[in-house]
Amino acid sequence: MNLLPVAEALNRLLSRAKPIAASETLPLAEAEGRVLAVDLTACLTQPPFNASAMDGYALRREDAPEPGAELKVIGTSSAGHGFEGSVSQGEAVRIFTGAPVPPGADSVLLQEDAEKIEGGIRTNFPVRQGQHVRPRGQDFAEGEAVLSAGTVLDFSRLTVAAGMNRPNVEVVRRPLIAILATGDELLPPGSTPGPSQIIASNTFGIAALARKAGADVLDLGIVPDDKAKITAAIDTARDAKVDVIVTLGGASVGDHDLVQATLIEAGMQLDFWRIAMRPGKPLMVGSFGETHVLGLPGNPVSSLVCSLLFLEPLIRRLASLPPVQREATVEAAVTLRANDHRQDYIRAKLSKSAGHWLAEPFGKQDSSMMKVFAAADCLVIRPPHAPELPAGTPCPVMLLRPDLLA
Repeated sequence: MNLLPVAEALNRLLSRAKPIAASETLPLAEAEGRVLAVDLTACLTQPPFNASAMDGYALRREDAPEPGAELKVIGTSSAGHGFEGSVSQGEAVRIFTGAPVPPGADSVLLQEDAEKIEGGIRTNFPVRQGQHVRPRGQDFAEGEAVLSAGTVLDFSRLTVAAGMNRPNVEVVRRPLIAILATGDELLPPGSTPGPSQIIASNTFGIAALARKAGADVLDLGIVPDDKAKITAAIDTARDAKVDVIVTLGGASVGDHDLVQATLIEAGMQLDFWRIAMRPGKPLMVGSFGETHVLGLPGNPVSSLVCSLLFLEPLIRRLASLPPVQREATVEAAVTLRANDHRQDYIRAKLSKSAGHWLAEPFGKQDSSMMKVFAAADCLVIRPPHAPELPAGTPCPVMLLRPDLLA
């Protein structure tokens, strides 16, 4: 079977990924980062009255067109305690920021622009019509659709939703991702490995990445290389109506690689496997109807790289979230050798010199080396058949932490 280019594999995966239509209602305090399922309309008008934008005096502009006007102060209007009367000719009301502008008044004179006199004030500056008054409904009106369906609720949008008097919001359901690790050799952290055993680590990184991308996670645990037990775990995932089944290890077709064959026997439609990339060639993609299946390699670094390239975009598409912007261009800190037919993702450190960001690959790139991945800032991308790249030449990278170059 020919190896599939990375871009083609991703396009094929995402082309059949339909955004989740189901929704749920959440308290506003729990909705950060979620996507609105419907337009959000205001339950009230904001501000609900003509409000003062400054501390000063509410008055009629026609009473103070020029400096030197003398006005009688007849009361006070403060936030939460508006003046109950109205302002007539030659009168003013002491007013504070956010307080209702009394009927009859149409402008606010700054307190520092007024001189106190017996029984009232004298204006020291001319007053403009409507100055320092926030008109009723200036922000939004009751019934107005302020936030559209598809909007991601961040700090500013949660603020306006609260101001709209919306204690709850209807949001798109988060994708549910089932993660299944397979292998006789695997033990959970905290175990004492035997002579042929290792600690299973992939699940924790993949689960964290999935949650960060916008998914909920169902951990199916570790299953040995046994078709019946793998089938039972797959049935558990399908019964839970997960959106994506992620398997870790066993996706190739060797004598001990049972996952792909077991999935196919259970009814999975295999789309493709074997990608022209390094690390991560044994990636498998298939489906049970609307449920996506992603078979990741067993090597920790391979599974993490594949998750960044395929699982994260898939989750974001299902969740109606925008893609994470990880692509950037920096300069190669050292000469990069010519590449073969696979697209390389090389772990590298970033540094800045003379205003330029430089990527320097680690000397060892074995796909089992988790420590190197944890120390890396980015993956240098080397396309298939790329020629030698001299030091100081621009090169594309995938940022492991998207805000690194901010």
